[in-house]
Amino acid sequence: MRKVSDLFMAQITGGNSLLDVNVILTKAGLKQGMVVADLGCGSTGHFVYPASDIVGKGGRVYAVDIMRPVLETINKRKKQEAADNIETVWSNIEVFNATKIESGSVDIALLINTLHQSHKRVEIIRETVRMMKKSGLLIIVEWKNVNLPFGPPVDERVNCDRLKKSAPKLGLEFKEEFFVGQYHYGLIFEKI
Repeated sequence: MRKVSDLFMAQITGGNSLLDVNVILTKAGLKQGMVVADLGCGSTGHFVYPASDIVGKGGRVYAVDIMRPVLETINKRKKQEAADNIETVWSNIEVFNATKIESGSVDIALLINTLHQSHKRVEIIRETVRMMKKSGLLIIVEWKNVNLPFGPPVDERVNCDRLKKSAPKLGLEFKEEFFVGQYHYGLIFEKI
């Protein structure tokens, strides 16, 4: 059995131990030519680079974050890997229409371990939905509401059932809950 410190290190380094990129991107249905937005991408680009490989030269991956050093790190690696289909976007996704991504242009939006970091979750989802195409998919992955020795405090975690119930008010239809691992849940919503 892995030690808690190993799991914690996987969490902070973006390892597949806690979140398997392949499972999540397969569930999202990424294909060549798609436009993907990873909102709150983080400096490792844990989902950005695999998504870039999948969507190929004809697709685009927006790596969105509020922290400029995160985007600088993404840009350095992007150049090293010649991943020309990745575009970094600085934004406060809590503000409607603040993200410099065209409305109705995104096929797949990813909010992976992002919502628990804010108390403006409705605003984040509204801004995300604005960018999505009709019938586009939103993938939300968040920490389960259980007490763990790592991850955010339980009172800052996002209630899965509340997300499902509030979806129609935000222009979304809940499609599926899927297994992401023992510490997270995954939800798929479609823009209506």
